[in-house]
Amino acid sequence: MQISEQIPDSDATFLRRGEGELAVVFVHGFLDDQHVWDKVIDELKTPGIETIRLDLAGLGDRGDAGGPFTYERLADEVGAVIDRVGKPFVIVGQSMGAPIAELVATARSERALGLVLLTPVPLAGTRLPDEVVEPFRSLGADAEAQRDLRQQLSVALSDADLDRLVAIGLRVRPEVVASLVDCWNTGLPDAPERSRYAGPVLVVRGGDDGLVTEELVATAVSPRFASVQTVVIERAGHWPHVEQPAALAAQLDRFLTEHATSADGNIAADARPQGWTNAFASKSAEAFGEAFADDVVLEASVLTRPIEGRDRVMQVMGTASAIYESLVFTHEASAGPRTYLEWEATAFGGMVVRGVTVLTKDADGRVVRAAIHHRPLWAALRFSSELGQRLTGTVDAEHFYGRAEGAQSTLPVA
Repeated sequence: MQISEQIPDSDATFLRRGEGELAVVFVHGFLDDQHVWDKVIDELKTPGIETIRLDLAGLGDRGDAGGPFTYERLADEVGAVIDRVGKPFVIVGQSMGAPIAELVATARSERALGLVLLTPVPLAGTRLPDEVVEPFRSLGADAEAQRDLRQQLSVALSDADLDRLVAIGLRVRPEVVASLVDCWNTGLPDAPERSRYAGPVLVVRGGDDGLVTEELVATAVSPRFASVQTVVIERAGHWPHVEQPAALAAQLDRFLTEHATSADGNIAADARPQGWTNAFASKSAEAFGEAFADDVVLEASVLTRPIEGRDRVMQVMGTASAIYESLVFTHEASAGPRTYLEWEATAFGGMVVRGVTVLTKDADGRVVRAAIHHRPLWAALRFSSELGQRLTGTVDAEHFYGRAEGAQSTLPVA
């Protein structure tokens, strides 16, 4: 079932389809509208998701909206929709919509489980020279020019899809077209060299895209992210979601399965999915690395001294997560930069271990200090011994308590 909702005190409306605890938000690109995602959404196979779409200001059914047409304004509107939905989310942005998606994910990093950038223009802008960008600025109300542009930048648009895209673009007022071109060409003022979004990122490029090329992605997009994978959709240009919707949907399903839906079984109602909880679900060192700052420090009751540095901490956490047979985060609270996560786990054939994790994050949302408190004491000691054994030759043995083999035989299994 599909329903339409409106943001209070705004002309922005959005479409909701499906039911689930995870929202997948789609942000369209230049000259397009929310319906360019229809075929992709029809092809998605991931269960338990709700899809969200909207028209950006000045485009689609919001052609009468006034300016300014800036990344900040557009990101604020998309963010207001996500806040209204109130769920953890993965956000997908195409072309001009990609920087908008990044800004939204950065501002809501605790709920943003993933970011997908489809044929993305750089956040800092394409910076095309005037003689190149002026034909784009002049596209408003020019059907022939818009048709030529779509044909030049695509390889697999059907005649019907081409006609539909041109019709969508002709609805955009010429002055809005010029303003939006200036937006994506100039980019965000003072765009950071490194993205402030620390979660998993998927960059998808059309194999025959003449605008967002392999070189552009490799130099101005992918290097900005701490955890990024780049894939190519073959036989597609600048609009893979229209040219090859099934292929794109398959990539989205894979990304959702790996990064956004794996934590369902280890989150209770009073806690919410985030990079840390998802990493425990995947039991992957790389997944933990996505959440950490380079200078992260790990303290724990199972350690005799802290572990320092992103690479070493992610290795320890990846190994530790594999010891648990089950782990559920039961409660969460936040105060300033700190997040408190209460959890309950089993290990060693059903032994119950409980604890509290305190995460301290920097201004970019990355974990700079993790303090993990285990109880009861005998369970913590056994866990430390096992962890030290699994990390033999990798982490100095002095970080762990002795195995105490004789004591283990008398420990109760709760």
